[in-house]
Amino acid sequence: MSAPSTSVAEPGAAIGYSAPLTRLRRRMAEGHALPVLTVLAVIIVLWYLAAIGMNWATETVKLDRAGGPYGLADTIAATWSAERPVLPAPHQIAVELWTSTVDVKPSSPRSLLYHSWVTLSSTLLGFLIGTVLGVLLAVGIIHSRTLDKSLMPWLVASQTIPILAIAPMVIVVLNSVGVTGLLPKAFISTYLSFFPVAVGMVKGLRSPDVMLLDLMHTYSATRQQTLAKLRWPASTPFLFASMKVAVAAALVGAIVGELPTGAVAGLGARLLAGSYYGQTIQIWSALFAAAIMAGSLVWLVGLGERIVLRRMGTRP
Repeated sequence: MSAPSTSVAEPGAAIGYSAPLTRLRRRMAEGHALPVLTVLAVIIVLWYLAAIGMNWATETVKLDRAGGPYGLADTIAATWSAERPVLPAPHQIAVELWTSTVDVKPSSPRSLLYHSWVTLSSTLLGFLIGTVLGVLLAVGIIHSRTLDKSLMPWLVASQTIPILAIAPMVIVVLNSVGVTGLLPKAFISTYLSFFPVAVGMVKGLRSPDVMLLDLMHTYSATRQQTLAKLRWPASTPFLFASMKVAVAAALVGAIVGELPTGAVAGLGARLLAGSYYGQTIQIWSALFAAAIMAGSLVWLVGLGERIVLRRMGTRP
């Protein structure tokens, strides 16, 4: 009788996690990565073609002034290597991202990591305040019909005010009372991030079935017990979905908050400096840094969601 064969489980399989490389290989084997890479390749090709069209006029003028014969290949190469292009080529943005993050010290004002950290600090603070405020407002709306009828319309109306209009007023008012630095930008991030959390949590706290609510009432459960044992667990997926929207909105608020302050640090300040001196490559690199930061924050919130839902037993 042969001994039973034993197989070694994949690392992380026992607890429901798989390594990122293993997950990437599995997705590529299933064909999930090919469509994404195809779309990315098409975008890059179209971008290079757009760079030729946008930079053609200015670069041909420069080549004419330089004198000497030049052909189509020389003009195309010039449009992809212009010092101050109208539309930078993708490789120019990649080089700028590399030089501003790797070739300089992270603490240097010329480092994109330094500016990203300044913006990230106000983003996280505003996101934290906005999330707590949104959850508290949602709990109050759920338990008070007066708040539901009186407060909810004002919450909706507050989001109709353009952030570009309200940001300078917030900065000026807070500066007049001595509040400067990180907090004004964090308050603008809070303004943009609390609303998605409040609306999502209201929907989540109201999601339990009426029969379950009646069952809690039959057991003589208090409002606090119903909230802790039924409403809060049911609202957890809604909370994380709202937080994904809120953290991206908080980043936008932090960047917008840096624009009217004349800040010397932060991605907003980087955008302003690039626009003042016509450094379009610097502007686009700052935009890409903001996009990478937003994607990373949303991914972290999603990771927290997976961990929490697995601990709760509501996700395989």
